[in-house]
Amino acid sequence: MLRLNFWKPAILGLSIALGLFIQSRAAQAAEIVVAGGCFWCVEADFEKVRGVSEVVSGYTGGSVKDPTYKQVTRGGTGHYEAVQIRYDPAQISLAQLYTLFFRSIDPTDAGGQFCDRGDSYRTAIFVADSAQRAAAEQAKARAEAALGQKIVTPILPAAVFYMAEAYHQDYYKGTNRVVTRFGVIRQDDAYHRYRVGCGRDARVRALWGADAPFVGG
Repeated sequence: MLRLNFWKPAILGLSIALGLFIQSRAAQAAEIVVAGGCFWCVEADFEKVRGVSEVVSGYTGGSVKDPTYKQVTRGGTGHYEAVQIRYDPAQISLAQLYTLFFRSIDPTDAGGQFCDRGDSYRTAIFVADSAQRAAAEQAKARAEAALGQKIVTPILPAAVFYMAEAYHQDYYKGTNRVVTRFGVIRQDDAYHRYRVGCGRDARVRALWGADAPFVGG
């Protein structure tokens, strides 16, 4: 009994310390949801950003519960291809994230993005609270002023976010062999060829020039 009583304070102290650590990590975590066309590309871009811990591909904004990729891209669900970006506010702010987002897309295109056409490929920002809405509205106004063109990307209330199928997650760095019009090639190679062929970087570079954060010179 004496031995047990001796260890109780140590165990209690460890439990308290662990609890505080978990609470601290939870307090640091935050997330935003944006739709920028092909979610493979948005995921690949934002996973490079310092302060971003994870980017998850999925669907949101529609009326169909637990939609599949085929349902969403076929149309009629109301869902957008979107990503959930998890980040540390101590390292990067909402304003910075939304600024990067606008400069990684074509926010003047209401019919889709680049070669991907249709409602599921439209751009949008989904906001969960007043702070996100204010930051998104400010970033949109700055982007519109920088471009000198009307921005059509809407700022919408957050909706249920459905995680996309497993094979879509981190597609851009996958090593599986996939069948494409280029033959059977590695997944990461297929992604690169798709992105170039779709004209994403070319259009973003033409639109934003040196302010485009994810494309080369």
